[in-house]
Amino acid sequence: MYRISHARRLHISSLVLGLGLLNGNAWAGGILIYEAGQEGNGLANAGAAALATDPSVLMSNPAGITELAGTQISANAQVILGDMRFSRDSNNQFDGNEGGNALQYLPGASFFIAHQLDERSAIGFGMYGNFGLALDYDDDWAGRYFNQEAAIIGVSFQPTLAHKFTDDLSIGIGPRIMYAYYRNETAINNNLLGLRDSPDGQLEYKDTDVGAGINLGLLYRLNERTQIGLAYTSKIDLEFKDSPSVRKVDNPIINAALRRLDVDSLELDMSVPQTVLLSVAHDLTSQWKLLGSLGWQDWSEFGEIGVEVDANAANVSRTADRQYKDTWHASLGAQYQIDSRLRWSLGVGYDSSAVDDKDRTVDNPMGEAWRFATGVNYKIDEGLGLHAAYTLVWLGDMDVEQTKSRSGETLSGTYKNAALHIIGGGATWRF
Repeated sequence: MYRISHARRLHISSLVLGLGLLNGNAWAGGILIYEAGQEGNGLANAGAAALATDPSVLMSNPAGITELAGTQISANAQVILGDMRFSRDSNNQFDGNEGGNALQYLPGASFFIAHQLDERSAIGFGMYGNFGLALDYDDDWAGRYFNQEAAIIGVSFQPTLAHKFTDDLSIGIGPRIMYAYYRNETAINNNLLGLRDSPDGQLEYKDTDVGAGINLGLLYRLNERTQIGLAYTSKIDLEFKDSPSVRKVDNPIINAALRRLDVDSLELDMSVPQTVLLSVAHDLTSQWKLLGSLGWQDWSEFGEIGVEVDANAANVSRTADRQYKDTWHASLGAQYQIDSRLRWSLGVGYDSSAVDDKDRTVDNPMGEAWRFATGVNYKIDEGLGLHAAYTLVWLGDMDVEQTKSRSGETLSGTYKNAALHIIGGGATWRF
């Protein structure tokens, strides 16, 4: 659930309700990132819960570490380069520019380790970031009263225990602790009712929180050539609480209303979606491996937004629902063992959209996503392997038509040819 509420109910005039100060500002990008720099990056998530070749499998399926011999360590880095540009259309009623490239880059890193306790049991640990992106529009863009800047970044820490109950069946569990950072900036219109011609004010909101969940996984070997993995990640509840900073507000009506606010803080409650992933890995020949995945993500709970406000003269209650819905994932991939040292991977994946076109907003421009990925793995020797991968996440054209509820003004346009470019690589040591 993604909800903004007041720590204390606000006693303000109903006029202030239309200022847009208390809008629900969603985290940017609206997708879970499958790519965390790991060895299987070049597969578009195909086979992620069934392919156990390095310690990063504990992120997708904790049971997979039972397949790893000895002690293995994987260190990885990546960068997400974005192209997210808004273009106004003839229905737009706000002045200002088009915001520039709102999603430019986001670096990341991950670390995984797995250790075989005996022939059937293994332990592991992972530190990775697979949730969150960031938007940063120009301050004076047309949609500034909806959002100027938003970022949420979640880093997960996951100890893992797995056991092979039979020669063919392994089960793993990984408690997951997420440290999350949230930041949002929104412009305030100082020219309310046209009383004066003044620059915009600004509201800034930021906080950190820690949430916890659990990853569960099952890995089953059908035969010598085929493995099936089934993994579940629970939701993680996050609560951000901050006294928002309001700057450069010189409209007397707005200032009068702000002086009457009796606010300790604003609370923002968010749930990182729970997920289910089913994967298969099949050795077609000694050189070719085929992989596939089907997944579900519970975005419908993430998307409920509630705002409660009291007015002086009468109770006023508003509830906004972003109409988020559950999403589905499907991916196919293949690996080709070129020789004893070099392996090539490729994959294609699809994620449905968590919002319909009519419900899309500029603070979280979500849409369906196609993934096209490729990568290489090179074994330097028995104890060291290197890997590198590239993924194109294609979002395409995403229409937006967002209206202020009280003024009736509409921001209208399209994110044209929106895309993410994810470049990652790293090394795996085996002892």
